[in-house]
Amino acid sequence: MDALHSPGAGVSPDELEEIEEIVQDELPAYLEDLATLVNVDCGSYTKVGVDQVGAWTAAFLERLGAQVEVHAHATLGNTIVGTFRGRVGGPRALLIGHLDTVFPEGTAGARPFRIEAGVARGPGVTDMKSGLLAGLYAILALISLGEDEEAADGEAGASGGHGRSAVGEPVTEMPFERLVFVANPDEEIGSISSSPIIRELALASDVALVLECARANGDIVSARKGTVDLRLTVHGRAAHAGVEPEKGRNAILAAAHLIVELQALNGRWPGVTLNIGVIHGGSRPNVVAEEAVLEVDLRAMGREQLEAAEAAVRAAAARTTVPDTHVTVEETARHWPMEKLERSGRLVEHAQAIAGRLGFELADASTGGASDANTTAGLGVPSLDGLGPIGGNDHSPTEYLDVESIVPRTALLAGLLLAIGRDPVVGSWRPHRA
Repeated sequence: MDALHSPGAGVSPDELEEIEEIVQDELPAYLEDLATLVNVDCGSYTKVGVDQVGAWTAAFLERLGAQVEVHAHATLGNTIVGTFRGRVGGPRALLIGHLDTVFPEGTAGARPFRIEAGVARGPGVTDMKSGLLAGLYAILALISLGEDEEAADGEAGASGGHGRSAVGEPVTEMPFERLVFVANPDEEIGSISSSPIIRELALASDVALVLECARANGDIVSARKGTVDLRLTVHGRAAHAGVEPEKGRNAILAAAHLIVELQALNGRWPGVTLNIGVIHGGSRPNVVAEEAVLEVDLRAMGREQLEAAEAAVRAAAARTTVPDTHVTVEETARHWPMEKLERSGRLVEHAQAIAGRLGFELADASTGGASDANTTAGLGVPSLDGLGPIGGNDHSPTEYLDVESIVPRTALLAGLLLAIGRDPVVGSWRPHRA
């Protein structure tokens, strides 16, 4: 491979050093913004909070010079889309972060943002307020790249008074024909409202980068399990449990048999997992249960395995274990597997080359959690995920962010964007441009 086509070749040592300096200068602003966002209750169904974070993100994008669209939704949060335009004929890139968390209202007040011994904590600090900000600050660094230091000292930062970035037109032309930043309001519940928007944008893009956190060991993500959420409702017949129980058909009993059968599917196919995470049913102890509901999470690394396992779930639901009962199956969410595409390997190579020049090693991995990268990769768009800072214990009270990882990981993302935008190999992936 010649030097022009080698991974990371499009970014000079001076540029990468300057990117890292910009991000380091912006760290106080980043942490201030992180505290602001983490301290907002923005669970997926808390529209007011999600929209508060979305409006903040939209304002940040506008200050960076993006054309911002707000896709309103009546009950869920609004989807924010910011578009930057640059070099005509360059690649088209899609950057995706999400606004929502899994936590109920009141969580932010109960355990607000804090930093202790280099570790940041709070609801959504890693999943994914830190990743959302990494995307915004990476773009800020690209826009600031090459800015005259003296002029920069006198200008306000894009975050509202910090740093060296200027508001308005980019100082350096974007290497992309179009860079689109999507802030998704409902990723934690399967991107119900945002998926059509993401799919449309992905089909018009050459690459997709998703801002979920890096794994706890620092790995980025090139493959994810697919997931389907199913609600199984067992229908029985109510009766008085003491006077005439023989007239009843106990839905809870039928559900118990079904649970045992479904749990046995774990391990039938390599990497397939099934979890029955919620069960509820019945009305009173003295009433034979008329209904029971199971909420099932099913995951697999490959589409073929996911389809086979789902078919087995539906077949088990169709069998009658308690006479005169039946089961209905409803799909509530789906992400097809993010399988590592051949062209995604090129993105991994760029990330590894840039990381090496920043002074750390980088590996890619597969993981069990789904994200919007499942959607983009499932459409055949080369995709890379786990590009946020390092953290872990997502969806739990012990969720954490390694503060020292913010600068190198945000610089990595900015350098990766620059390398991809200037890569003639990536530029050749879509020969006929609309």
